[in-house]
Amino acid sequence: MDLRKLKTLIDLVSDSNVSELEITEAEGKVRIVKSMGVAAPVMVQQAAVAAPMVAAPVAAAPAAEVPAAPAAAAGHAVKSPMVGTFYRSSSPGAAPFVQIGSVVKEGDTLCIIEAMKILNEIESDKSGTVTQILCENGQATEYGQPLFIVE
Repeated sequence: MDLRKLKTLIDLVSDSNVSELEITEAEGKVRIVKSMGVAAPVMVQQAAVAAPMVAAPVAAAPAAEVPAAPAAAAGHAVKSPMVGTFYRSSSPGAAPFVQIGSVVKEGDTLCIIEAMKILNEIESDKSGTVTQILCENGQATEYGQPLFIVE
C-alpha cells in the first residue's frame, strides 16, 4: 500500500467517529486503531515548548538552530506516515536498509516503523541519494516527522 493512501486512511480515521479500521489488499494488511493515547504526544510537545523558553535567553541556542533549518531544507524529506518505533534494519543483527550516500529509487525500503506490533516498511517516495538520516535506531517517531533527506 502506498504512503499517500495510508496517510489518507489515517486522516479519515482521525477525523471520523470510527475507532478502528482494517483493510486487506494484495500487498498486505493494514489496521488503524484510534486510541486515547493522543494526550501523551501533547504533553511531549508542551515539554518541547518549555525547553526553548528556558533556552531563549542563551544566545548560543538560537544560533545553533539557524544553520540546521537550511540544511534540512536542502533536499526532499521522507516523513513518517505514522507514530511508532524507527528501525534502520529488518532485524537487530542485519545491515541497515540504507546508509548516508546510498542511492535509492522510488519505492525502495528505507526503514521499518513498528506500530502496535506490526512492522511497516517505509519506502522512498523520491529517487535520489540519502544525504541525512534524522532518526536513531529504536527512536520513537511522530506522524509527519522527517526521517531521511533524499536529494
